[in-house]
Amino acid sequence: MVGQAESDAASPTPEVSDAAGEADDEPLETRRESVDEAQHGERLDKVVVAIAPEFSRSHLQGLIRGGQVSIDGVVVTGPAQRVRAGQRLAVTLVPTEESRAYRAEALPLIVVHEDDDLLVVDKAAGMVVHPAAGNWSGTLLNALLARHPASAALPRAGIVHRLDKDTSGLMVVGKTLPAVTALVRAIAAREVHRRYLAIVHGRPAANAFTVDAAIGRDPLTRTRMAALASGKPARTDVEWLASAGGLSALRCTLHTGRTHQIRVHLASRGLPLVGDRLYGGRPALGIERQALHAAELAFAHPISGRALALRAALPADLADAWQRIVQDGAKVIPRGSLQ
Repeated sequence: MVGQAESDAASPTPEVSDAAGEADDEPLETRRESVDEAQHGERLDKVVVAIAPEFSRSHLQGLIRGGQVSIDGVVVTGPAQRVRAGQRLAVTLVPTEESRAYRAEALPLIVVHEDDDLLVVDKAAGMVVHPAAGNWSGTLLNALLARHPASAALPRAGIVHRLDKDTSGLMVVGKTLPAVTALVRAIAAREVHRRYLAIVHGRPAANAFTVDAAIGRDPLTRTRMAALASGKPARTDVEWLASAGGLSALRCTLHTGRTHQIRVHLASRGLPLVGDRLYGGRPALGIERQALHAAELAFAHPISGRALALRAALPADLADAWQRIVQDGAKVIPRGSLQ
């Protein structure tokens, strides 16, 4: 039973507060209540849950530890602290990270093409595409909401496919619902053509080969994917471009778009990506992240039908290593273009 609020209302009294250290410009709500006799001796976090039942207990415990709860005007940080009847509690309700995920953030974007229906961005390595646990801000979605506010009305702000956080390169994003719908259908029909540049450990046995192996969640390590007969069909064409110093430069063409597809397929052939620790790679030539870049993207414009073929140069962290391999090593296949 929650005690009566300090006003005469039967429900908690909302109040706005500019909590110290809070990054948002929006004012925060503070609820104030007195501990009643039925709550005497209860844990603080249990009483706070009764004050703000729309939040999870774990989130409210975090607010207590973060100094957002006071008893009789004194900040307390122990969720297990026992309360006494008559004490006055104040709880500043900082929203959960998830509830704030779909907010516009003016983040830098490299846009290589834009019109009324879509844009193509060259995503930087390190940028997460869509908010999720551990990355509720600073994502491509947040940047799109700031650049194109109307995208708030679109599914996932117009995002129709993804790149891993540490993979750089081209992504197409719809700006209207008809464009988003058409792009999703084109991707499903494998009419959006994607080529990647990769630097791997080792040298392939053949100059050109195809990995046709289904991919599913690794049953032993849930953060990994694996080549599994029970997984979803996946196909990657691979071309060897050059090798030097135990490393090789490859061009990969996707026929499907499974999670971690290129990373899994190359690792399954003993060719893990440089920097890709999850699949057996190691840093080399100054590369600390997975050495994978979405370099070429080709598709029919979803509204006009006009053919679009776009390229993105290797970012600085990969370009130097790539040049050293291509210039110093043996090579057989010149760089081609999308067909």
